[in-house]
Amino acid sequence: MKISFLKYRKAYYLFSVLLVIGSLYAILTYGLKFGMEFTGGSVMEVSVPESGYSRDEIENKLAPLNIGEMAISRLSNNNVSLRFPPLSDEMHQKILQALPDSKEQRFETIGPLIGKELKQKTELAIVLSLLGIMLYIAIAFRKLTYPAKPWQYGITALIALFHDLIIPLGVFAVLGKYYNVEITIPFVAALLTILGYSISDTVVVYDRIRENYPKNKGRNFYEVVEESLNQTIVRSITTNIAAILTLVCIYFFGGETLKYFALAMVIGIISGSYSSIFIATPLLVTWNKSTLTK
Repeated sequence: MKISFLKYRKAYYLFSVLLVIGSLYAILTYGLKFGMEFTGGSVMEVSVPESGYSRDEIENKLAPLNIGEMAISRLSNNNVSLRFPPLSDEMHQKILQALPDSKEQRFETIGPLIGKELKQKTELAIVLSLLGIMLYIAIAFRKLTYPAKPWQYGITALIALFHDLIIPLGVFAVLGKYYNVEITIPFVAALLTILGYSISDTVVVYDRIRENYPKNKGRNFYEVVEESLNQTIVRSITTNIAAILTLVCIYFFGGETLKYFALAMVIGIISGSYSSIFIATPLLVTWNKSTLTK
């Protein structure tokens, strides 16, 4: 039984546009809450007594030190994470003295210049990845000159990748606003992984189009694309479900460091699966309207 994927392509476009607009609104309104790696600062992780300290108690104990802005988050019943502006060794010791019943588990400091440089390199890595992927698609499909041009495959893939990057960023902008979830190095690693995962899904469909079109020269592009989508849908769904199940386990059992990496990956894989089937490929058909019979 064949599924008609392209029949409702305008509805897919509308749904994606709403998702992207919502994500952009969240990013522009709430902003992204960058972690210490990008902004610079110090982080302490301490174990507190069984009874624990409340957030207010910790703030009251540290208030006389005039540290400035700080963020307090509880990692477990006994572990608390404290984030400050860059601390000197002297201030570090004063904080430990102000929390006499606690035991330090971790302490790290990153200067603002290092954080700024890391942020710039991250942005450059993402941009170069997108351009490299578009170039790869254009070269890989250079022999397909009709009806869709090689550069059209590259542009539609790039639109789908933009879709897959913006949605996780929008979700994390909301999480940062209401739950203090930060953009950290593992999140950036997740974004770059999403790019690779998403383009892999898209290339599988495009490659099937490349195989099917020369064999079906009597049929129009619409029909060939429809057939190619039907041939790849099962592979795409089963592969992505397997990956998502693994990431869900990492989210719940992988510890705090990997928790939001896994969440970003789950969002990105779902978005990437959707965009490969319902955005990138239908856009090729819409772009080449002269080849349609439907």
